[in-house]
Amino acid sequence: MKLLGTKEAAEKLGVSLRRVQQLIEQKTLPAQRIGRDYLIQEKDLNKVTIHGKAGRPAKVKSEKN
Repeated sequence: MKLLGTKEAAEKLGVSLRRVQQLIEQKTLPAQRIGRDYLIQEKDLNKVTIHGKAGRPAKVKSEKN
């Protein structure tokens, strides 16, 4: 059982630290609060689905001949 801090979890998930904190607040990502930080079991990272890059999708350029 490997425990990760929020920073390490963010790096492994490829998201920001704030996004990991939001996932914990939404109870999507299980975590244990120790002092003022959270510890997350590495196996629990699989329970979170990350949907690509945030923001509006890029426009598809159409080819005109």
